[in-house]
Amino acid sequence: MNEAGQERESFAAFMLRMRARGIGGKELFAAMEATPRAGFLPSEWYAAAWSQRMVPIACGEAIEGCDLQARAIDALELSSGHRVLGTGSGFTAAVIARLAGRVLTLDRYKTLGVEAQLRWENLGLTNVSARHADGCEGAPSDGPFDRIIVWAAFDELPRRFVDQLATGGIMVAPIGPGDDVQMMTKLAKVGSRFERTDLENVRLQPLFKSAAEAI
Repeated sequence: MNEAGQERESFAAFMLRMRARGIGGKELFAAMEATPRAGFLPSEWYAAAWSQRMVPIACGEAIEGCDLQARAIDALELSSGHRVLGTGSGFTAAVIARLAGRVLTLDRYKTLGVEAQLRWENLGLTNVSARHADGCEGAPSDGPFDRIIVWAAFDELPRRFVDQLATGGIMVAPIGPGDDVQMMTKLAKVGSRFERTDLENVRLQPLFKSAAEAI
């Protein structure tokens, strides 16, 4: 089987896993299929594009497994008018851009942001942008946001981020100790309070408190 055939087979297996868990509608699957995930990975990891495992990328970072990415994006309940804030740059931002109105991502590594921007442009995505910044404070001057997604762990409830949500907004992020298992959590803002839904256990890096200067 050639490389394209293997990728189609892997994507089909991914869809079956998601459907078995009751995750993902046709819009989400179409957005993910239209976004070549292998193009966001180092060449030696192309075969793992649609696997459940985390894959190392540049700057000592890693991209989450596609199953977790799909679960988190599905929990955002995106629509075409939403303004979205995210941390990190790459595949999930591209998928979200196909489902939402505007997407701003924050990345502490300038290299990753620049590379992601080039990939988005090559895909014809003009409603997503990357900013080299410390992501710990979010982007209060650009808010409020309808949706927020963070791919790094908070030790406790991320109040500063929740405050940047519009009423009726949703945030998805891992909450728990940076050196242990966290819970990927959905926070839905209802007036001045929020409703919490636990999605699944994860183990992601803690959110760093500064932007990297060298890279």
